Amino acid sequence: MSQSKLRVMSIFGTRPEAIKMAPLLLELDRRPEIESIPCLTAQHREMLDGVMTRFGLTAPYDLDIMEPGQTLYTVTAKALTGLGKVLADAKPDCVLVHGDTTTTFSAALAAFYAKIPVGHVEAGLRSGDNLSPFPEEMNRKLTGQIAALHFAPTAKNAENLRQEGITEGVFVTGNTVIDTMRYTLDYFPGRFGNELDQIDWANRRVITLTCHRRENYGAPMQAIFQAVKALVERHPDVELVYPVHPSPAVQEAARTILGNTARMHLIAPLDTVQMHALLNKSYLVLTDSGGLQEEAPALGRPVLVLRRETERPEAITAGTVKLAGVDYDEILRLGELLLTDQNTYKNMAKAVNPYGDGEASARIADAILWHFGRRTEPPAEFNP
Repeated sequence: MSQSKLRVMSIFGTRPEAIKMAPLLLELDRRPEIESIPCLTAQHREMLDGVMTRFGLTAPYDLDIMEPGQTLYTVTAKALTGLGKVLADAKPDCVLVHGDTTTTFSAALAAFYAKIPVGHVEAGLRSGDNLSPFPEEMNRKLTGQIAALHFAPTAKNAENLRQEGITEGVFVTGNTVIDTMRYTLDYFPGRFGNELDQIDWANRRVITLTCHRRENYGAPMQAIFQAVKALVERHPDVELVYPVHPSPAVQEAARTILGNTARMHLIAPLDTVQMHALLNKSYLVLTDSGGLQEEAPALGRPVLVLRRETERPEAITAGTVKLAGVDYDEILRLGELLLTDQNTYKNMAKAVNPYGDGEASARIADAILWHFGRRTEPPAEFNP
C-alpha cells in the first residue's frame, strides 16, 4: 500500500521571506510525495502579495494580521494565536519557517506547542549581537532551539549551529535566494515602468541603495544618507536609485536629506523581478539588508554593508562584500575607492559568490523526504 503524502506547511509573512520561499514552494509542488500547504501571516501585506502574484502562488491559509501601528507585541500575539488554529485544522507533518522575522519565531513556537517538527530555512546565521539586527538575531536563535531540521546556506552557518550544541538535522544547502534569481532575471520585460526607464544605463554608473534597519534609525541613517549624497555629488556620471522602505521614519529621513537632489531617484519599493533587474544593471550596491548581501555578489556587483556587523561573513571572506558601518567618513572612503580604483572594483566584482548554486530548494526537499523516511540518502552538501 502506498504511503500518504507528506503534508508540509510553509509559514511566512513578509516580502523577503516570500522571495526566498517562492522557489522552495515551487519545488515542493513538483514532488509527488509532498502536499505543500502555504500559510501567510501577512505581517506585511502589499509587498508580500506582489511576490505571491509574481510567482503564481496562492495560500489556503492567510491570517492577514497586518494593522496600522503594529508592534512586535501585536504581531507576535496575533500570529501565535492565529497559527494555533491553523495548525489544528491543517494537521501538517512538518512546518517550514524562514530566516529571522517575528513570523518566523511565532510560527516555530506555535508548531512546537502543537508538537509538529519545524524545518528552519536559512538557519545558522549569527551576528553575535542579540540587539543587532533587532529583533532578528534573537528570532533566529530561538527558532534554532526549536527546529528539528536546520537548512544552513553555508558551512559557516552550520558551524554556528554546532557551536550552540545543534548537531542533528543540519544540512548545508546554499541559499534559496540564488534559486529565486534563476526565475526573476528571465522574466524582466526590459522596462521598469517608472522613472528608471529614463536613466542612460550605458553611460551612467548606478548606485543602488537600500536602508531600513531599525538599529539605523536616527543618527546612523542620517550619516548614511549624507555620505551617499556626497558620493553622487562628487561623480557626475553616478546616479542613485533608492527604493524607499514604507516606514515613516525612513521616508522622512530620505526625503529630508536626499529628496529634490539631482541624479537621485527615490522610488517606491520594487517587486522581486524589478529589484533583481536593478541589481543586475547597477555598478555598486550599498545596503543594510541581508538578502542583497547574497543577491548582488551572484551578479558580480560589489556590496558595501551599512551596518556595524553582519551575519553573512562568508562574502567578506570571499571578497565580494566590505563592511562599511554607519560612519560617514568610512562609507565615503570605501565608496570613493570603488568609484575610482578599477583594480579594487574588479577584484570585488569577480570574487566567487559563496551563497549558492541555484539548487538549494531541491536539497531542502530531498532533506525533508530523507528525514521522514521517503528517501534512502540525504542530499549532498552545497560546496561553493
